Amino acid sequence: MNLPKLPLDRWVERAEDWLGYSFAPLFDAIRTVIGELVSALEFVLREPAPWILIVLLAALAWLVAGWRIGVFALIGLLLIDNLGYWDHAMQTLALVLTAALLSIVLGVPLGILCARSAGLRSAITPVLDFMQTMPAFVYLLPAISFFSLGVVPGVIASVIFAIPPTIRLTNLGIRQVPEELVEAADAFGSTPGQKLYKLQLPLALPTIMAGINQTIMLSLSMVVIASMIGAQGVGADVYRAVTQTRTGVGFEAGIAIVILAILLDRVTQRLVRSAKST
Repeated sequence: MNLPKLPLDRWVERAEDWLGYSFAPLFDAIRTVIGELVSALEFVLREPAPWILIVLLAALAWLVAGWRIGVFALIGLLLIDNLGYWDHAMQTLALVLTAALLSIVLGVPLGILCARSAGLRSAITPVLDFMQTMPAFVYLLPAISFFSLGVVPGVIASVIFAIPPTIRLTNLGIRQVPEELVEAADAFGSTPGQKLYKLQLPLALPTIMAGINQTIMLSLSMVVIASMIGAQGVGADVYRAVTQTRTGVGFEAGIAIVILAILLDRVTQRLVRSAKST
């Protein structure tokens, strides 16, 4: 017996049309805020002379992650500049930082709420599973519909793809705080806010930082996909190299992305270890 096909595609498109029409002012406001944030970060990263920013970033990496990562940052960033990808690398870094910042601002509070409410946790877990397993290319379609082409839909798609680890590990970190300590805080008359900020968040910080590390890495993994809808940066160079079958150019652009990925990963990993030691 052949059952008729569910018109799921039409339902989704109708829902998309309704959302686009009903919440157009909200989407315009989001597009403006994210666009301005990316532009501000690009200005900060691209306005100084490259050598000034290279020295500052290498010194920061040295202070946070040790001299080996500092030396790697110096050599790697100098290589990016030498290959001619400095401006595009800073555009990519601005996109990644914006997506990571939005993921943290949205994800940490959601994780805290999930830790406090079993009902919310049960409701949001399937949504996070859906967000992590749906192919990233699918996110581009509604992002284009609601936010047009450019860097903003790229940031939105990156946030959707990258935010689940922050939510999950914030929730996990707070729930792993020993119950005895929570009961002791209650016995001493701590308010829910005091208990959260003075006990649960400090003890959960290493786990939360691990989630932020994963979020940053996932955001960076989206830069090439985001370039398909108009986001600029090194991802656009990789995409053009693929479409033109220019292996050398693709390798150079890929090296620039790898250098950024290693730096962001090592620095955030060191922050995770520092949080554990405290």
